[in-house]
This record gives sequence, structure tokens and C-alpha cells, in this order.
Amino acid sequence: MREGAGGEHGVGLTSFRRFTWWTVPGTSVCLLVLFYGEWLLDPDVPVRLRVPAAGALVVDVVASAVLLGGRLTPPAAADGAPPVRLPRVWTAVAVAATVVLAVLPLARRNYELWAVAPAVTVAICAAHLGPRHRRTLIVGAVLLALLPGGAVSLAAGDGELAHAALFPAGLVAFTVWMVLGPLWAWNIAGRLDRARRLEAESAVKDERLRFAADLHDIQGHHLQVIALKSELAARLVERDPARAAAEMREVRQLSADALRDTRAVVRGYRRTTLDDEIANAGKVLAAAGIDARTALEPASLPADLTDTGRHLLGLVMREATTNVLRHSRARYAEVDCRVVDGRVRLRMTNDGADGQPAGTDGTGLTALDERLRAAQGELTWHLDGDRFEVTASLPLGPGSERSEPGSRDAHDGASEPHAGDPHHHASEPRGRDPRDRTKGAAR
Repeated sequence: MREGAGGEHGVGLTSFRRFTWWTVPGTSVCLLVLFYGEWLLDPDVPVRLRVPAAGALVVDVVASAVLLGGRLTPPAAADGAPPVRLPRVWTAVAVAATVVLAVLPLARRNYELWAVAPAVTVAICAAHLGPRHRRTLIVGAVLLALLPGGAVSLAAGDGELAHAALFPAGLVAFTVWMVLGPLWAWNIAGRLDRARRLEAESAVKDERLRFAADLHDIQGHHLQVIALKSELAARLVERDPARAAAEMREVRQLSADALRDTRAVVRGYRRTTLDDEIANAGKVLAAAGIDARTALEPASLPADLTDTGRHLLGLVMREATTNVLRHSRARYAEVDCRVVDGRVRLRMTNDGADGQPAGTDGTGLTALDERLRAAQGELTWHLDGDRFEVTASLPLGPGSERSEPGSRDAHDGASEPHAGDPHHHASEPRGRDPRDRTKGAAR
């Protein structure tokens, strides 16, 4: 789900990545800057300690941002596998800066501050490891955090042993939880997005296999009989020309039957209605991470709208949906279908239009406009900034019964997105109303 219609991710995953970036690297960097910044500004801290600490803080902030930002790549396919190998150079830089930021405050018996940088570094390293090594690192780091503060407190005899030992251990555990929680959610989101795309691809493949099986059943039978009768006619052409001619007439009839049956299969495969396409559009747009809203008034289409009208408006709905998927970076889309002055009006609006000019080769919206006009309807489209709107209308009653010239379901001009397949490549939509009703470019 990226910020648009195609690409590696959809809208939701890109937005979630941005949220996770601000949650994990952003929070970690702010934690370092706020805690160590206050310490650096303390006039009681000698300059000889503040200067190296300030340098180490800058280095650690940059290294932490780079390491955590690189962690937010597409999650690995295998459960539990580290998504990105831990960069050695940046890790070494972060560890060196962490040592400086830990030793200097600890030398002044600041039992709270010294563990902040080590806690962040441990969390970063844990985020790049697999489950088994991650658990080992976390448990070891929590136990090890008990020692430095406790040792300094014992040596100083300040009576703060419990605080000096337990607070750093708790801070390490809390920081690791704060970092790994959102990253775990990021991994789950990536796997769900990958599963959604695989499901969509599987649905398309299943539909293609179904169509191929139907076509094979029809064509296989007819072609087998045609081959046999043609072979028989070739053998009889010299001995019994009359029978050979009769066989060839049957071959011609079988060929006509095969063509008719093939067209029937394709027609049944491509035939669509507005009701189905509105439902299909909701599934497709949702699968692409687009907020789709539908308004139907009345809730069901009038009975006066003929099958031809439903089919034509369904083609418009299909083409408009394809345009949203292929030629925009839409976040939301609105579908509105209602009866106005004895006509059914279908309107689809979306944001994120890229303003791509349309061609003039007679497909897409231009071809659909011609077909709607033949049925006494109209189709207009308009681009206003990044907002694109397609509006189609057809009359109710006998006027919509007229079959549009050149209408062949097997060769519909509209492209056909499939439910659950937001990356389906359909025919290019066209961009100009031939009657100059609108001047906006279609996508």
C-alpha cells in the first residue's frame, strides 16, 4: 500500500512506515538529545567533560538515526529472520560514541543518565537480530546494566546501591520494549500487505485458469471433430466428391458453431452490470488502500434501467476504477449513483490525479462516450487540480433499450479490473469529451 495506485507498497504501508519512523528513530534521537542536552548545559559539569560528550552525542544521534532508518525496509519474508543485516561501520561508530556517553556521566555518579545511550544502542542491535540472538542480547544487557552503577556506588559509599543498579537495568528493558514494539508491528504490516498482494495475484490466476478451461472444453471438442472430418473429406475428394463436399459443409458448420460458442464464453466472461462493478470497485480500491465511499439513491437501481443500461454504466464504473488505480495517487474515491430527472447518473470522483493526457485512439472513456451517446446517454470527465471526476448518465425506460452500434461484449472498450487485483493492467483511458463538454485531461 503506497501513496498511490501502484508500486511496491500501498498507501497504508507507506503511511505506517512514516509513523513508525517518527515513533522509533525520532523518539530515540529525541531521548538522546533531551537527556544528554540537559546534562551538557549544566554549568556544574566541567568543560573537559562536556566537549567530548557533545561530540559523542552528535555521532551517536546520527548513527542511531541511520541504523533505525535502515531497519524500516520491507520486512523479510521468513518469520523471525532479521530484515536487514546490521551495518558494521555504523554499529562500531554507535558503540564507540555510546561508551563515551556512558563513561563520562558515570564518572560523576549520574546513575540515571549513563545508561540512556547504552539502552538505545542495545535496542538498535536487538532490532537487527533474529529471535534467539535477540533474547540473548536483551537478557545479557539487562543483567550487565546492574554492574557499572552498582560498582561505582559501592566504591563511592554513597548508599545508593539499589538505585544505581536497578534503574539502568530497568531503563534498558524499557527502551528495548519501546523500540521493538513498533518494529514488530511494522513487520506484521509488511507480511499482511505481501499476503494481500499474493491473494490478489492468486485470484487473477484462478480466474484465468477457469476461463482457459472453459475455452479448452469448447474449442477442443470442435477442433477435434473438424480435424477428423477434414481428413475424411480429403480421402473422399477423389472417390466420392459429393460426400466430400457434404463433409466440408459440416466442417464449415462446425467452425461457425465453434466461433459462436467461443463468443458466448467470452461474452459471459466479460459481461458486467453496474451493481456488480460498484461492489467490485469497493473491493479493488480497498485492496489498494484507497478510502472508497459509495452513495446509492435509491439503495437499489430502478427496474426501469435496462440490462443494456446496467451493462454500459458497469463499463463506465470499471473504466473509472481502473483510472484511479493506474493513473492517480489517490487516497480517497467517491462513487455516487442516483436517479435525477428520469435519468440514472453515475459519478466517480477521486483525488491524487496525475493529469496524464489521454490518447485519441478510440478506447477508454472516449469509446465509452460514443456508446453511451448511441444509447441516448452521455459521459463527461473533468480534471480540477488533482481532483478527477467522471460522470455518466442514461435515461430510464424505452430510450435505454436501444442497443448501441458496434457493441460487442467480447471487445468492450472499457478495461476490466478484477476484485482483489489492484495492479491489473487495463486499457488506457481517454481524455477528451468529443463534444467539448469538458476540457480537462483524463488520466
